Amino acid sequence: MGENRIVRMAEIEVDPEHLETYRALLAEEIAASVAVEEGVLSLNAVAIKGSPTKIRILEVYANQEAYEAHLRAPHFLEYKTGTAGMVTSLTLLEADPIMMCSKP
Repeated sequence: MGENRIVRMAEIEVDPEHLETYRALLAEEIAASVAVEEGVLSLNAVAIKGSPTKIRILEVYANQEAYEAHLRAPHFLEYKTGTAGMVTSLTLLEADPIMMCSKP
């Protein structure tokens, strides 16, 4: 695993009235980020079972520069602006990967 990789977990809570709109905007943002940003290695979003407004996103970036470029990307800024009134809580956690594996 690359020593410079940035791994984060975003813990998000969404206003239930805006959940479907939020999920659509999140899906668009993730698809665009993975498709066009070379340094975005993976973005995986899930909802806590039984608590659909509690969203968790595992984010993996090639390095700090890739993460910072992601924060400036037009599609990410559009997502942040579009969902600002929908998110009731956001916690970003830095993570140290132990073992990360996926099939191509």
